[in-house]
Amino acid sequence: MITAKYITEPIAAGEFDHSAWDDCEPVRIEHYWSGDPAPASRHAEARLCWSDEALHVRFVGEQHEPLVVADNPVTDRKTLGLWDRDVCEIFVAPDPTHPERYFEFEAAPTGEWIDLGLVVKPTGRETDWDFHSGMEAAALVEPQSVKIAIRIPWSDVIAKPETGDVWLVNLFRCVGPEAPERYLAWRPTRTPEPNYHVPDAFGELRFD
Repeated sequence: MITAKYITEPIAAGEFDHSAWDDCEPVRIEHYWSGDPAPASRHAEARLCWSDEALHVRFVGEQHEPLVVADNPVTDRKTLGLWDRDVCEIFVAPDPTHPERYFEFEAAPTGEWIDLGLVVKPTGRETDWDFHSGMEAAALVEPQSVKIAIRIPWSDVIAKPETGDVWLVNLFRCVGPEAPERYLAWRPTRTPEPNYHVPDAFGELRFD
C-alpha cells in the first residue's frame, strides 16, 4: 500500500525540491513489467501527496543512458504516443469496486504529457482520447537523474477524496530504446508481453 500524506498548501508541478516531499513515502520502481529485477541504473522512486486542490506525484529516476525523447516537444496539448519514448506514468482507479475504470497520466523528461480515461471490458479496452483532466506536468533533467512531476486537480470526474479513502493505483517508468526491457512497474503486471493495462495488478493508495 502507498500512503499519500495530506498537505495544507498545494505544490506547483515544478516545485521538485519543496520541503513537503521530504515527508512523503518513497515508492520504489525497481522491476520490469514481467517481475524480473531491473538494473539499478534504471530504478526510480515516486512520492505522492494530496491537498485540497490536487493529487501531487513526483518521480525521480536514475538516468545513465541517452534520453529517448521528441526532437520538437509540444507541451501545450496532450501528446499521443508518448508511451513510445521515455516517460513516467501513474494509473488511478478512484473507485476500488470498479478497478476496470481508471485514468492514465503520463509525463516525459521534455515536459510533454497525456491524460486518458479508460475502461477495460471483456471485449477489449476503451479509451477516452478526449478526456481532459487539467493535469500539469514538469520535468528537470540533471546529470545521471531525471525528475518528473504530475499534478492532477480534483474535478467532477476525479473528485477529492476524504481522509482514509483507498483508491487503486500503479506506477510505471519507460526508459531506454530497447523493448521489452524498457518497461518498469511498481506492481509488475506479469503479462507475456509488456502491458500496463492490467487492473488486477493495481495496488492500494490510501489518503492520510
